[in-house]
Amino acid sequence: MNDFEFQIEEVKWRDEESHLRYIRTDVFIEEQHVPEEMEWDEYDDACVHVLVKSNNDAIATGRILENGQIGRMAVLKSYRQSGVGSKILEKLLSVAELKNMKAVFLNSQIDAVSFYRKFGFEEEGDVFDDAGIPHLKMIKFLSK
Repeated sequence: MNDFEFQIEEVKWRDEESHLRYIRTDVFIEEQHVPEEMEWDEYDDACVHVLVKSNNDAIATGRILENGQIGRMAVLKSYRQSGVGSKILEKLLSVAELKNMKAVFLNSQIDAVSFYRKFGFEEEGDVFDDAGIPHLKMIKFLSK
C-alpha cells in the first residue's frame, strides 16, 4: 500500500505558499477544472495548513479554518490510494482537538463521501453544486 516515505507537517501559508499552490493548482484547477478565481480565497492566510512531502517533493495538502471547516484536501494523482489522504485528515482532526473545537465540517465531493464516513463524518443536507462538482456537507462531532 505505502511503498514510499513521506513527512507531514503543519505549515503557514506565508511559509509554504508555493508548494500549497502547486498541489491545489494541479488537483483542483488543472485536473478537476475548478475555475482559478474560485480556488483562492481570503482564508488561506489564516488557516492551519497541512503539507505532505515525499523526498522533498510536495505531494498533498489540506487545511482547517478557525470555524472548524476542513477543506482543500488534495493529493497528487500518483500518490492517491496510498494512505496519504487519511494521514492528512487525521492531522487536521488532531489540530481541531488541540484547539478544543466541538465539531468539524467539510463539503465533500460525492466520490469522497465514503472516505469521510470512515472517520465518523455524517452527511447533512442535500447534494449541492460547487464549481460544477456535486458535493455533500458532512459533519463530525468531536468528543472531549
